[in-house]
Amino acid sequence: MPQPELVPRRRRDRRGRGMRGPAVQPLAASGHRPPLPRSRREVFDKIMLDVVTDIDARWSDHLGLVEYAVEDAPQLPDDWDSGRVPLSSLVRGSGTTPTRLVVFRRPLEHRAADRADLEAIVLTIVVEQVAELLGIEPHDVDPRYPSDLDDD
Repeated sequence: MPQPELVPRRRRDRRGRGMRGPAVQPLAASGHRPPLPRSRREVFDKIMLDVVTDIDARWSDHLGLVEYAVEDAPQLPDDWDSGRVPLSSLVRGSGTTPTRLVVFRRPLEHRAADRADLEAIVLTIVVEQVAELLGIEPHDVDPRYPSDLDDD
């Protein structure tokens, strides 16, 4: 049986004005395309960097060497019996090993309704972990820490 000949699909450019539609972004006045929207990972990393930079600038003398990291999700052992997923991990350093604070992106994004909510959750998690390291109250670490969480 003979194969049907493939006819090239005609693009919608009837009047020579170029591609149009929501999939094609227009050129800016500078001749460059505007930056693509950031991915969720980039947005989260920016939020984390803003929070950590501010807190670390205030407390770096007391904290010592701390590594901050973001991972997508925690690696849970097969025998994990808790119904809760960890939101962060804090491993205290010793000797030449720095303290490591890891925040898990996916569980936090899952709990946040919007970007402002995500920023508040990240701030809360980081402040609580730094307060744990310093042995002080969370509202002493950062004044933006929600005071209603202290009463729990």
